[in-house]
Order: sequence, then structure tokens, then C-alpha cells
Amino acid sequence: MRAALRAVPLMAAAVAGSGAGPKRARTEPPLRIGTHDGTFHCDEALACYLLRLLPRYRPHPIAQQDAEVVRTRDPQRLAQCDVVVDVGGEYDPERHRYDHHQRSFTQSMQSLQPSKPWTTKLSSAGLVYCHFGSEILAGLLGQPEDSPAVTALYDKLYENFVEEIDAIDNGIAQTDGEPRYALTTNLSARVGHLNPRWNDPDQDTEAGFKRAMELVGSEFMDRLDYYHRAWLPARALVEDAIRRRFEVDTSGVLLELPQGGCPWKEHLFSLEKELVLPDPLQLVLFPDRSGQWRVQSVPVGPRSFESRLPLPEPWRGVRDEALSQLTGIPGCVFVHSSGFIGGNRTREGALEMARRTLALQGVGAQSG
Repeated sequence: MRAALRAVPLMAAAVAGSGAGPKRARTEPPLRIGTHDGTFHCDEALACYLLRLLPRYRPHPIAQQDAEVVRTRDPQRLAQCDVVVDVGGEYDPERHRYDHHQRSFTQSMQSLQPSKPWTTKLSSAGLVYCHFGSEILAGLLGQPEDSPAVTALYDKLYENFVEEIDAIDNGIAQTDGEPRYALTTNLSARVGHLNPRWNDPDQDTEAGFKRAMELVGSEFMDRLDYYHRAWLPARALVEDAIRRRFEVDTSGVLLELPQGGCPWKEHLFSLEKELVLPDPLQLVLFPDRSGQWRVQSVPVGPRSFESRLPLPEPWRGVRDEALSQLTGIPGCVFVHSSGFIGGNRTREGALEMARRTLALQGVGAQSG
């Protein structure tokens, strides 16, 4: 599906548009990325940044030559560009035209890659990511495109970074009906604020667009670094905990993590399906930074605030010795007013809080 960018794809750059570092003498003109001028948006800023991360095939791989970004709506100038994003009224990956504004365009990640679940209409950012994301991540991570890490991070970054940009640019509401509150600090909004104000005497957008590429590029790289170095290793930790869950309690619905702060929720939901667990997990035990222990209910979904099995209602909002007396469990620290989490000074105390919760709700068969 992904076509090569002429005979000379674009060279990787850790920071978009920086052009920092020594350059070799140029033996050929740089590739040109075309996009529209005037008011800019998050999607084409990210699309241009991502394209600049593609490796240029050269005899000396360390040579750097940034692609030129040409911002124009002139059809003749766009025709001279090697890649065109977010302008031109064409989606033709063979010719590297990646616009999404034409009436006939309805493509989503799922329509272009049927194995993917996302049906949000793509923007120019999503189109570039769809066609080149695996290659970009493989180059940044130094791993094959079909490696498990690249595959997992490709999906994670689309679902948790690029899809939001696609939806906002295409005017797709997050929920039906009137939202309860405004979201004004997302990445797309912050890029929008880099445009000149309507009443500024200087309406030049070139400097602002460069800042926009730097902003989206920095956030993309930060998010990739987090998912690669923190989120992905957490999967192995959660999987190991799931396989050892019967050592914690014979019910098999309590999970114990050896380290607090581990981002376990999304991994838990995906591993429940992959491992075909007979019973859904209910509560998770883990130590906090002070060495005390927490017991937290598994939410009903990755983004839900509703708990599968909240801690008992009489415990909620009660603290310290009063809570210990109420529960009959020494060392209690607190239970949140919503019941989604509680604390105890020791592992044994937190485990007993979890087991008592199971017993009161009639879930599973608890060990003694």
C-alpha cells in the first residue's frame, strides 16, 4: 500500500524544521513537501513533520538534507512538489497526493487497512501516518517494520495521538449531543493559537507554521518515547501478573503488581481478551511510592470512571483508625468517596480489603 517517495525518500530529523548540524554539499535539490499557505492547522503541521522523519536513501546515510516545505495554493507550484498534503483536492498515494477535503474522500484507517478498527475519517496527518507510520517508527526505533514493538506502538500512537487530530480537523464530535464542557487546550487548539490574531497588522503565517511543526513534532516524539520506554514494558509486567493471579487469591480475579505507577489499565483489557480469561479481573493491588499499598477497582472500560467492583459503600470516605475499626482490618488509610480505590499500610491489609470486598459482593471463591 505504501509507495516509496521517488527514488530518494526524506531524511530522518529528530526535531522538525531544525536543519541543525553540518550539511554535506548538496548534489541534488531537496525534496519539496507542498501544503497550503494562510491559516494553518495541526494536521498538516504534523503531516509535514512526519514526512521529514522518513529516511533518505543515500550512499552516506549520515548526510542530512531537510525537505523543503512549500506553502502555497498555486496549482503550478504544487505540481512541482514531490509530496502534497492537505491541499490540491486529490488523494492519490501513487503520486503522493494526500488531501482529504474533496467531497469524494471518505477514507479511514479501517478502510485503508481493514485489520485496523478505527473508522474516523482521516486528515492529512492520518493519511501520512497510515501510509508511512510503520516505516517512520521502525527508523526511529531501529527495529523492523513488522516487529511486535513497532506494530504495538503504531496502533497506540494512532489511537491516542493521531486519531484525535483527524477527528478535530474533520469536525467530528467526540460524543453525541451538547458537550458538558469545552476542551480548549488540546494540541489542535494550541496549534491554532500560533496563527496571527485576526487583527494583527502582520498576517504572515510562515514563522507560526514552523513553530507549529516544532510543537507537534516535540509532542509526537515525547509520546513515542513514553509509549516505547514506559507503556510497552508495562505490558510484560501486567501479563506476568495475570499469569500469577491465582498465587494472590484462588478467585483469580485479584491482580497484584509489584510496582506502583505502572500504566496497567489498557494492557489489562487487551490481555483479558487475548488470554481469554474465564472471569473478568476485579481488583488490582500495588504499592505506592511511600511503601504503603493500594487496592483499586478495575474500571468497566479503559476510559470509564465507573468501577467493575467498587469498595463497599460503608467504607467510602472513611479514613485511618475509624476505617480500621469499621472494617476490622488493621492499618487502613482511606477509601475514596467513590469507592474506586483504597489504601492500607501493608500488603496484607490491602489484600484483606480486596478479599473482603469480593466476599461482600459475592464474587469468586476467596482463599483463607
